Amino acid sequence: MDQNQTRLDECILTCVYYGPSGDRLIKRGAKIAKKLNCPFYILTINETDVDDLDHDRNHYLKHWESLADQYNVTEFIIQTSNNLPISKMISQVAKEKQATQVIIGQTTRSRWQELTKGSTVNTLLKELPFVDLHIIAMTRGMKNYKDEHFEKGVHAYLVKTNDDQYRLTFNHTHSCSHSGVFYKELNTDFNNGVFTFKNGKKVYDIHITDDYVKEYIPRQQNTEN
Repeated sequence: MDQNQTRLDECILTCVYYGPSGDRLIKRGAKIAKKLNCPFYILTINETDVDDLDHDRNHYLKHWESLADQYNVTEFIIQTSNNLPISKMISQVAKEKQATQVIIGQTTRSRWQELTKGSTVNTLLKELPFVDLHIIAMTRGMKNYKDEHFEKGVHAYLVKTNDDQYRLTFNHTHSCSHSGVFYKELNTDFNNGVFTFKNGKKVYDIHITDDYVKEYIPRQQNTEN
């Protein structure tokens, strides 16, 4: 923690989950913490132990750790849920760190989807009556995915596995067979959504289920206005 962070009457806790929204939430928390000159914590909660995370999720963790260093975060907290409600875990950490402001993403769904429902927000407010809860609206996808069902599209790739399946990845390697944009569904536990790629002058969509293409039958987009 920077020695200049001496205003202890304020404390920021930003909660991030896997996906492109994490950067924006961290930057928002850092901006507020800098303005208030106060401690700043980042919290992420996994369903499994860190050692059991897949490559893509480890990639996100490393990226967030680099942002934590960049923004002089007081502590980057990684916890395992052990089937506990996410709201309970956020409340516990907020109380432990004496957070006065908690930041979450509106469209960071899966287990975090309940955070945008009134009952769970009310639970957080009841457990943290003196904490300001910020629910940050995230940017939607583009083109055919501007509606409320998808997060903002991110660059991604498909890799053909040894058993002739196609797996989604966000890291480019020599084994990548397709390059495109992945639009993640909001109501999902893992990477479920639509992978869009261009072949020649045509644009195709492929549905992704739990990181994998279940049936490789690309659907051509309707490009008419």
